[in-house]
Amino acid sequence: MAMKIKGRPLIGLDIGSRVIKAVEMVYAPKTEGYTITGYVHHEITPGEDIKETLKRIWAEHQFHTNKVVTSISGRSVIVRYITMPDMTDEELKNAIKYEASKYIPFEVDEVMIDCMRLPHIKKEESGGKPSKDITVLLVAAKRDKLDEHITLLEESGLWPIAVDVDCFAMGNSFELKQLINPSADIASKVTALVDIGAVKTNVNIMIGLQVFFTREIYIAGNDFTEAIGKKMGLPENEAEQLKRNPALKADEIKDYVSSLLDDLTHEIQLSFDYFEHQFDKPIDNIYLSGGASMLHGLEETFDSTFNRKMIRWDPCETFELVSDKIDPVELKKKANQLAIAVGLASRVKKD
Repeated sequence: MAMKIKGRPLIGLDIGSRVIKAVEMVYAPKTEGYTITGYVHHEITPGEDIKETLKRIWAEHQFHTNKVVTSISGRSVIVRYITMPDMTDEELKNAIKYEASKYIPFEVDEVMIDCMRLPHIKKEESGGKPSKDITVLLVAAKRDKLDEHITLLEESGLWPIAVDVDCFAMGNSFELKQLINPSADIASKVTALVDIGAVKTNVNIMIGLQVFFTREIYIAGNDFTEAIGKKMGLPENEAEQLKRNPALKADEIKDYVSSLLDDLTHEIQLSFDYFEHQFDKPIDNIYLSGGASMLHGLEETFDSTFNRKMIRWDPCETFELVSDKIDPVELKKKANQLAIAVGLASRVKKD
């Protein structure tokens, strides 16, 4: 029987290519407190029916709600940071429909478009005159991808109240961490969130608590698995297990993926260089998350390449756990994979 909770619940649902992650969060307005009241980490098997799996997860885990916030990502989602003349929010809303066609590789009527004005970063143009332009975050998602995702959830018996983008969910997770356990100097810090999943690596760079750069890099865990399998002549499932638990073959595994790690760090460094050139601000810290971030040799490679403070991020560490169904030890083991799910659930206060 499900435990009684105080406050309103919401579930952050992150459906990845290999793992379904769900975090149920409760917000209590009276105390302004956040708690985690449910958690699922389900590994997807080849050919698995995701709709039936979601139904089973909700039946077995007795969540307190069917309301979910989920996310989409990949090549059907375009995120751009564009410069526009300063204007009112109403003018921006109208102008973005026409500006979007310059920046997205789809027909405008094929996508859902949203935008947000970003805070002004003080940077003087040549000649010493302050810039009158604004930076605008433009997001476009293909309608068919969005409709397909929403239909999957609704047919699974769930109620999607919002659909976010992975990289922004990461930013929300970091913002909530600071809200619960604030750091005095966060406003002056530049933080890079790097989440290495199965299919892609998300890079999200924040000034204080505001996202100013995002990028998806298509080098990630599946590529490491494939490289190991080819080198050792192993089927995918055995290569995946060896990647996770290399034991006595750790040094061999490190050699097999070294060129991929070099490619990944090169692409991340290009992102860092672009950001630092655009905003004239150095990146202070790197927060590392995602299942593939635990790859043997990865942290050593990152340390030597970036020469910045590296923090292995546990996005659940600031929350009280209120459930007899959550194993704290198991949650701790999987927490580095939950940054997106926690960020999605963080909308519970707005719900």
